[in-house]
Amino acid sequence: MQLRGNLLRRSAVLPSPALTRSLMLTFIPSLTTNLILTPNKHTISAATHQPTKSRHSSFTNIIRSKMTQTLHKKQEPAITSVTDLPTSEAKWVTLQKIEYTDQTGKARTWEVASRKTRSAKAGVDAVAIGNILLSPNKAPSTLLVIQYRPPLDAYTVEWPAGLIDENETAEEAAVREFREETGYEVSKVLSVSPVQAADPGLSNANMQMAMVEVEIPELEGEGEQALPEQRLEDGEHIERVVVPLAELYEKLVEYSKRERFIVAAKLFHFAAGMNFMKTQKYGL
Repeated sequence: MQLRGNLLRRSAVLPSPALTRSLMLTFIPSLTTNLILTPNKHTISAATHQPTKSRHSSFTNIIRSKMTQTLHKKQEPAITSVTDLPTSEAKWVTLQKIEYTDQTGKARTWEVASRKTRSAKAGVDAVAIGNILLSPNKAPSTLLVIQYRPPLDAYTVEWPAGLIDENETAEEAAVREFREETGYEVSKVLSVSPVQAADPGLSNANMQMAMVEVEIPELEGEGEQALPEQRLEDGEHIERVVVPLAELYEKLVEYSKRERFIVAAKLFHFAAGMNFMKTQKYGL
């Protein structure tokens, strides 16, 4: 573990010559014919054995990059156990029993799950960020995020979203969360919805929907390499996908057919509404 930590620190030195040579042969064999290790200095030079700082720095960066990729190689997430959780030990949610009388005066009870993190300023748990990407060389698109959700043991396809921090408004949270999850800065907040119920049969959790516009430079390449750097927290593993708005409904239907994938309801409802307006026969 110490070796891993040292290799990943910006100020770290190279590992031992033997390990470094092994890494070279594993990751960049094309360099080994022109570069020679100098065991006493842990550096790399040309055939003259003269240490070269620039080559050492470059090689250090290559090794660090390759080691980081290897140490953080993706694997399929898997649930290892499921146990009952006493509410006194729960950090994020609590379970309560509600006693009430219904419309006929009959006494009834209801079990409800509640978040412990609701912002006092906003009075709302979370915000979802519907987004329109505007680029000079592409049709209007939207950015989706895909992440593993343990309660479902599946990957969910969603719009960016997150909890609203204390003393933060839904609009402020939307701008912050979009920056963190996507790497993009919001250009304009188009609207913020009234408070909405998230899952009223199970929980008092609520949310708001912020629609935002994001002006982005001309995109080069495809996939993640064409997107800016994210600002994710520890434990967050979020994949980003840019989808043309005109193809959103079809793309979500495609995702829903994949094994271990499920589309978030609020996103699918939006796409289904757009598709309905294109195909409906009611003259709306």
